[in-house]
Amino acid sequence: MPPSTANRSSLGLLATVFAVFLTALQARTAAALQIQQAFASPSRTNNFVVDAVSRRVYLAAVNSLYQLNATLAREVETRTGPVLDNPLCHAPQLPQATCEHQKTLTDNHNKLLALDREQGVLLACGSVYQGFCELRSMDNVSRVAVKFPQDGATVFPSMLNIVANHEKASTVGLVFRSHGGAPRLLVGATYTGMGTEYFPKNHSKEDLRFENTPEIAIRSLNTKDLGRLFTYDINPSEDNVFKIKQEVKQKNKLNFVHAFVHKSYSYIAINNDANTGLKESQPNSILARICLDTDDPRRSAESRKLTESYIQMGIQCGSNGNIYNRLLSIYPVDISAQRAAGTEPYLFGVFARAGGQSAVCAFRVAAVEEMIRQGRRNCSSGPNSDVQVLDSVIQGSGAECERKGAIKLQEEQLNCGAAHLQHPLALRKPLRAPPIYEAPGLSSIAVDNVHNRTVVFLGTNWGRLRKLSLLANLSVANLWSLRLAANEPVHHIMTFDPSDHNYLYLMTTHHLLRVQVSVCGLYSSCSECVSAGDAHCGWCTLERRCSVQKGCSSGTLGRSWISTGDGVQQCPSMTITPSEISRSAHMRDVGILINGSVPDLQGLQLECDYGMGITTNATVHLDYGTTQIQTCPLLPLHMYPTIPFGKVHVTHVSKTSPLSVRCEQSMRMFLTSPVSSCRCTSCLSAAWRCYWDPQLSVCVSSKVNTPHALLEVSGAPSHTHVCSTAELSVHIAPYTGNGSDFWKGLRGQMCNDVCVCVCVCVCVFAVEVYSCSAGNSNCSQCWGRQAQGHICVWCENSCQQQEQCHSITTRCPDPHIQKVEPLSGPLTGGTLLTVQGKNLGHSAAQINVSIGHVPCRILPQHYTVSVRLVCETGASWEQTSDHVTVSVAGNAAGVSKDIFSFVVRASHLFSGPLAGGTRLTIHGQFLDAGSTVNVEINRTQNCTVFIDVIECVMPPAKPAIAENVSVCVVYDSQPCLSASPSFTFTYEKNPTISHIRPNRSFLSGGRSISVTGHGFNLVQSVRMEVSGVGQTICSCVSSTLIVCQSPAANQSQQAMAHFYLNEVLYRGEDVSPSGRGSDEDEDEEPHADAFHFEYVEDPQFYTANKEKLIKHHPGEPLILIINVSEWPSVLDLTLQEYSVTIGSDLCDITFHNEQLFHCTINRSLSASTGELPITVRVGHFRKVIAMVQMGGGSELAIVISIVVCCVLLLLCTVALVVYCTKSRRAERYWQKTLLQMEEMESQIRDEIRKGFAELQTDMTDLTKELNRTQGIPFLEYKQFVTRTFFPKMCSDYERRLVQPVYENNPLGPRALSETHPLLQDWQSSNRMRPNLEEGITLFSTLLNNKHFLVTFVHALEQQKDFAVRDRCSLASLLTIALHGKLEYYTSIMKELLVDLIDASASKNPKLMLRRTESVVEKMLTNWMSICMYSYLKETVGEPFFLLLCAIKQLINKGSIDAITGKARYTLNEEWLLRENIEAKPQNINVSFQGFGMDSVSVRVMNTDTICQVKDKILEAFYKNLPFSQWPREEDVDLEWFPEGRSSRILQDLDDTSVMEDGRKKLNTVFHYQIPDGASLAMSMKDKRENTLGRAKDLDTEKYVHLVITVVVECLLSDHQNKVLADIKQTNTLTASRHVVATLFTACLHLGQYCDVLCVSLCSLPLRFWVNILKNPQFVFDIDKTDHMDACLSVIAQAFIDACSLSDLQLGKDSPTNKLLYAKEIPEYKKRVQCYYKQIQEMAPLSEQEMNAHLAEESRRYRNEFNTNLAVMEVYKYAKRYRNQVVSALDSSPTARRTQLQHKFEQVIALVEDNIYECSSEA
Repeated sequence: MPPSTANRSSLGLLATVFAVFLTALQARTAAALQIQQAFASPSRTNNFVVDAVSRRVYLAAVNSLYQLNATLAREVETRTGPVLDNPLCHAPQLPQATCEHQKTLTDNHNKLLALDREQGVLLACGSVYQGFCELRSMDNVSRVAVKFPQDGATVFPSMLNIVANHEKASTVGLVFRSHGGAPRLLVGATYTGMGTEYFPKNHSKEDLRFENTPEIAIRSLNTKDLGRLFTYDINPSEDNVFKIKQEVKQKNKLNFVHAFVHKSYSYIAINNDANTGLKESQPNSILARICLDTDDPRRSAESRKLTESYIQMGIQCGSNGNIYNRLLSIYPVDISAQRAAGTEPYLFGVFARAGGQSAVCAFRVAAVEEMIRQGRRNCSSGPNSDVQVLDSVIQGSGAECERKGAIKLQEEQLNCGAAHLQHPLALRKPLRAPPIYEAPGLSSIAVDNVHNRTVVFLGTNWGRLRKLSLLANLSVANLWSLRLAANEPVHHIMTFDPSDHNYLYLMTTHHLLRVQVSVCGLYSSCSECVSAGDAHCGWCTLERRCSVQKGCSSGTLGRSWISTGDGVQQCPSMTITPSEISRSAHMRDVGILINGSVPDLQGLQLECDYGMGITTNATVHLDYGTTQIQTCPLLPLHMYPTIPFGKVHVTHVSKTSPLSVRCEQSMRMFLTSPVSSCRCTSCLSAAWRCYWDPQLSVCVSSKVNTPHALLEVSGAPSHTHVCSTAELSVHIAPYTGNGSDFWKGLRGQMCNDVCVCVCVCVCVFAVEVYSCSAGNSNCSQCWGRQAQGHICVWCENSCQQQEQCHSITTRCPDPHIQKVEPLSGPLTGGTLLTVQGKNLGHSAAQINVSIGHVPCRILPQHYTVSVRLVCETGASWEQTSDHVTVSVAGNAAGVSKDIFSFVVRASHLFSGPLAGGTRLTIHGQFLDAGSTVNVEINRTQNCTVFIDVIECVMPPAKPAIAENVSVCVVYDSQPCLSASPSFTFTYEKNPTISHIRPNRSFLSGGRSISVTGHGFNLVQSVRMEVSGVGQTICSCVSSTLIVCQSPAANQSQQAMAHFYLNEVLYRGEDVSPSGRGSDEDEDEEPHADAFHFEYVEDPQFYTANKEKLIKHHPGEPLILIINVSEWPSVLDLTLQEYSVTIGSDLCDITFHNEQLFHCTINRSLSASTGELPITVRVGHFRKVIAMVQMGGGSELAIVISIVVCCVLLLLCTVALVVYCTKSRRAERYWQKTLLQMEEMESQIRDEIRKGFAELQTDMTDLTKELNRTQGIPFLEYKQFVTRTFFPKMCSDYERRLVQPVYENNPLGPRALSETHPLLQDWQSSNRMRPNLEEGITLFSTLLNNKHFLVTFVHALEQQKDFAVRDRCSLASLLTIALHGKLEYYTSIMKELLVDLIDASASKNPKLMLRRTESVVEKMLTNWMSICMYSYLKETVGEPFFLLLCAIKQLINKGSIDAITGKARYTLNEEWLLRENIEAKPQNINVSFQGFGMDSVSVRVMNTDTICQVKDKILEAFYKNLPFSQWPREEDVDLEWFPEGRSSRILQDLDDTSVMEDGRKKLNTVFHYQIPDGASLAMSMKDKRENTLGRAKDLDTEKYVHLVITVVVECLLSDHQNKVLADIKQTNTLTASRHVVATLFTACLHLGQYCDVLCVSLCSLPLRFWVNILKNPQFVFDIDKTDHMDACLSVIAQAFIDACSLSDLQLGKDSPTNKLLYAKEIPEYKKRVQCYYKQIQEMAPLSEQEMNAHLAEESRRYRNEFNTNLAVMEVYKYAKRYRNQVVSALDSSPTARRTQLQHKFEQVIALVEDNIYECSSEA
């Protein structure tokens, strides 16, 4: 029985049941990476940072700063440059700094970009203004969040110079919080100062970087304390800088790579570029570590120094010849390694070596930490070969490792060092690791631990991003690659999205990209997803898709997400029992077995979904974890699915739905109901057991309940023999329902093995209301309504309904054509021709259009009834023109007025590079034919169309396109047909540029640059652009050579040269803008896309002798030698590049060497007269180096030759006459000379006899005089000290011409000497505050602190403006201030001496202690003066004083010129009075009014001036008194009482003075004719008169005494005078020799209290005695004249020669001063050697004995000085260098521990603005 209608309806509601979901797909997709978002920057990018909270991205580029959202959409943009700047100038934020250098517009390259979210600021630091930093708002980067510096605030350069100030110099940094939450900024910056390639050439030598920018510094970032913002002296107890010494900067060229934080440490990756040129095995990559103090405060109150915890080690990738020794990028990460149960920290790095090869290496952080701890242990055990102390750091301890005894270092000390340990340290052995992955061109790295799998992301130099999946042993398992935008190099820093590690941020040259690290959606099945090897991807079981775990909403449930590590076997699968169900079988349930990783189904609501919204509840019976069993009830029979016609089964998917997430499995259901009426063969040929009922003609599934026999297939017989033929009748009956008509086919009929199925057809009818008269203006439009089903006709010139019309018009008027366009087209046809008019038919089928004999096919879709039609022109065999004809139904026809033409187009073969840019020019006629004209290459390209020319630019080739492409000029948007003429364009391999030679140019530009490569025949235009300079047009010479002219530049610089081929930027060999290239070759390094180009100064040319005018005679060959200076070897100029012209004539050039070439012209020049310029040209450089002066003709040359010969003949004649005359004169002169020699010998004999007689007399007088007992005027100790310590001050006092103050004395008037301020009592000023004395006392206490004083002295000596005079003054003031504690003073001096020795060891140690250029050298000199005073007074004083007396007496024996100071008897040749002046001694009797003694007889010379006589008289009266108590000669009057005449006041100048040679001569004893034994009286003046002053100060041009200072021209007289002078000098020497010998012996016996350090250094005693000898006024209260000073210099030189280790080489030309004591010096040297030998044999003094002696000296002179005033003077220096002293104290741990800085600040607070105004200059 056929099924009922209800059953058939229910079958249509049932959906398919149970289908298989999982498929096994093992192929790995290459698209595991995908660019999600990209941001393009017009300028070069520098840095970027991502905010984890707001997900904003901040991008810094050249001159710009961008704020982007999470999708890289621009929110804010602000400009940061260019600005007016000069690298030699301070930042303009420094108000007190001025700059003399010109500032130019300078690009601002961002060097550091960091976030501080807690303060809400973005730190942006640029290369301008010496590396200045700004704090901008995180919400709006265009707004400055914190203004720095504040107006009027004190700013130092170190607060502004933070990062590197050069584009190519490196900078790294990070923001962290120290304990207490204080924000800090760690910065590492490459040194760009003097001596580096970054420092400007040919400019000022002022280096602003060394003083203000350390290599590494920790700075304050606290915006609440703006006074200390960016300072690294954050508090008095911290030392936060790491600074390389200036002298070793060249050995430490640090290039910083990256800085990051791990635990409480900061790691800094560095490359030392100074090691680049060394062998490959030498590592130049360094990993440094610094403790950041981010944890809780330590037990010690003070923080550690930066250098105290600093330690570094080398890191090396590879070994045994396969070494990568330069670090490019580093990334810290915790990964699941093979040796660790959990995660372990690692450092992954990209390393490179020469040749572009690179590799990835991984280092265990635990190994790094252990090496650091072991290094500190080794260093604390003494010198070690594995660790060294970095002595190149200023803040370091500066010594080798020292043994610290049995002290065991604590864990904190092993990790971070300590103040008492040596620092900073460097491990000698590098940390090595084998390469994990090797490939060329790697540039950056980022690593992530994904589900216990290590995934590495690598960027390359040519725009690739690679993804590596590593196994547990860190070997590479899988690799994927992604091409990035524009194939630009990847920046070495990449970072993951902080909120989602499935996204990676990376930066290229001009782009910022957000890359999805996995595209899991490409995998459609579990097996394909899991077997792909992508650690990010896994199968989300309940959602039936491949996704990242975060993208699986049920991923938190157990076994709901299958990762790669779980394996394919964990993919879920289901087995349905039974899998085949007959419709007639009455089954209620079906069993489902679920295998694989699925969530626990127990307790969940499970449903079986049959589709169409029909579900049943499933029941879980067993749950064994990975295996679960459930049953699913089947639907009732009437809800079974309908089997489609022609099929015997349906496949249905059973969907078990826990939590509405389905798992599917298929099963098949077969039905044998009569509904499926098919032929017998179809039934018996089914895959299931079916039976054919021949009576009912139905196929059934069972024999049960069937009374008659059924047909079946059993065994081999074919079903065709079993089946019988049957006829089926068709009965169709109508069925009427509500509102619809239905027709049902109840039976089917077999015809030709086609089974007609039972079908149901449904038709729905609608009712439309219309009006015929509306909108129909003509006949065709009316008849056209019938096509829409409207019953309208044309009746009486109107459109009406058919029932209303009685006279129907069936023929419409002929068509009327109003407009045709276009009017031309190609012969190939295809032009869309538009015809507009009236009565153009009422259907497209009845219209025909033709152009002459060429048909035009109607396009029905564009047909508008009656008014408009569009047709497509056919092809024409020839060029023709004709009217357009439109016919309707073959009868009525219309012809256009316009004519349409078929034209011919040109066809050519073109070729060009894959990168595109080739400009095509298509020539022909009627190229504007057609309605639209486009050129189609790969895609539609719009072109510029002229009447006869089409121009277009070829696009880049698509990856899938063939090399030969069809280029069609497309008319009317018709496709290119085979019959159509087309253009063929061949895409060939891109041109490649191998290299450019030369790669340097001079500033003027114009140098010919050869660009070599291949494929240049495809290039139509070339342009070379030098970044930052300019661009120039090049020319293609051949397929392998392009020639460019270098553009001109303003300054020397390094730049990059880019090339535009066909106006497309050249990007390398294997790269095209379209991305075309083979993935197989991506590991090969492509040709560079940019080339290094350098500009140097213009060469300088000049002739051989630098002549500016060269004379040349016409007709002669001209050869010039031209020298080249500056940059000849650097530029490597060739012979062809030089061009030398003389006027307009070109010179032939031959090279001699790089700096010399010859210019030759063997032909006549174009001009024969005048001056021609010599012009040298190199490129665009042009300079005139000289002028060629052309001579006259040959006739002029002959005339000149004759004149020259005559002149020469005349000169020879004159010379002969002169020679004869001279010969006769010479003979006469020789005779006269012989006579003079005899006369001179006679004079010498007489002089010797007289000299010998005088010598005997002088020796007798001198002995008598010296044997008289008289007091030696020793200075008191305090006066000795002040004169020795402050010699300049004492000299100034002596030169003051002030009115002395005299006191009444019974023995005569005496002058009161001035008192040094340091010897006066402390006088408080009324202006002083009460706390001033307290401040001075506190400062004195600080000076008694050894560490403070040493730090104070070092801080002052480091200042450049602390001159040598200031150093000496400070040393003397400290000696006075600490005079009461000489033991303490000595200890300070010793410590400073040790520092001086260390500092001098690397310079010139021979000069140490030979000059007084440091504080300690002056302190040592003062210390020796203190120790030697007693010995000087008791032992050396007497012979020294007798020497002075002897010299003065011998000088006074002869004449002395009062003006020049020269004397007849002297020890110094320069002060010898060489003229033979007749002088006689005479005695005068002088009385002194008011002096309590009788008249005295005084010996004077008759050549003495009156002042000289006064000096001798004063000496006779006051010889037993100190000189400071003597009156001055200008303060007394000398009166002569001649017999028989009135008395007369004697003066040097008066009315009786005579004139001699235009000069006024001083009055002498001889002038006044004072006789021997005359009586004179001396008295004090009432007041000083305005006299001429001392005679030695008179002008020698106006006054004269004994000799006139003129040059004596007579050679004989000079020689004679010299001989006589030597005799006089010898006389003086003989008289003083005995005294000098006695003095030398006394000086050698220094006594027992000389410090070992002094006697061990020979220069110290010698310096002391030479100083005393040349300055006797330090010891005695005497008058040291200039002449005596000259004589003492000779004796001092003798002392120096006696202590010299070298032998004196004396000859006849040696100076007399050297010859005087030449005989005695060998004997003196023996004494010196013996003296030092005795000292060597002496037992050394003990420390106790030395201290006892010093204590005694301190006690003896305890209250001699005003120490408060000395302390006040020292304070002035402290105030002057306050900031430097505070900084030095901050740098010292001991000072911080004892709070010396606080005490010093307290002193400043007490004394500030109340300094005692002392008149002293000490």
